[in-house]
Amino acid sequence: MATANTLTGHESRTAPAGAWLAVLRSETRLFLREPGSLFWILVFPTALMTILGLIPSFRHPDHALGGRRVIDLYVPVSVLLAMIMAGLQAMPPVLTGYRERGILRRMSTTPVRPSALLSAQIALHGTAAAGSALLVMAAGRIAFDVPLPGQPFGYLLALLLAVASVLALGGLVCAVSRTTKVSAAVGSVVYLVMMFTAGVWVPVQTMPDTLRRIVQVTPFGAASQALDRAASGSWPSWAYLGVMALWTVLAAGVAIRTFRWE
Repeated sequence: MATANTLTGHESRTAPAGAWLAVLRSETRLFLREPGSLFWILVFPTALMTILGLIPSFRHPDHALGGRRVIDLYVPVSVLLAMIMAGLQAMPPVLTGYRERGILRRMSTTPVRPSALLSAQIALHGTAAAGSALLVMAAGRIAFDVPLPGQPFGYLLALLLAVASVLALGGLVCAVSRTTKVSAAVGSVVYLVMMFTAGVWVPVQTMPDTLRRIVQVTPFGAASQALDRAASGSWPSWAYLGVMALWTVLAAGVAIRTFRWE
């Protein structure tokens, strides 16, 4: 009897892990079959950074930037762009589409919980964003001699918090969107706002003082500043790291409370 109970307990602990891995493998195959998502997450940020780097004036030191070049600023911005693409453009329509088609409702009646699908999507898009970040930094270093982060541990911490915040925001978009059309509309608005605060159009460091102070309390404004400081060799301000952590907690908390499987 004790052996039977032990085996039953062991099976109950390993079954969820096995189910999650099965869901992850399935979602990975589907994700790799989406060339649009792969392009926007993995290719577009590096392509944009390369195009900007080909502008001659962007490759010359600027005294207003402390002797740095504009392309040096755009590497962290392109890293953040990859995260925005993954968390706000790619992930919400997938999960909202699953809910709209009743896939989540059907999963709730099986041993595989819908939460396994949610966590698998978060893992996939988070990994894709991290991979794109590495690609951007490698291309910047090889093509334009952009220095690697002078404070690698601070850069990694800021990077992880930025990924967490964008995935939390993506989860919130999924939670408040009942259909894929609503998800696309809400996601696009948040996406454009986050692109601006990340410095895609105007680097945060070159914004007027008042605007920069406002942008710095947004998750990607803070992330842009934190990554820039770490890239320059300084430890990112705890204030910037705290802003990202706070946004992550708030967005995730609201998403968990409001998310519905059907």
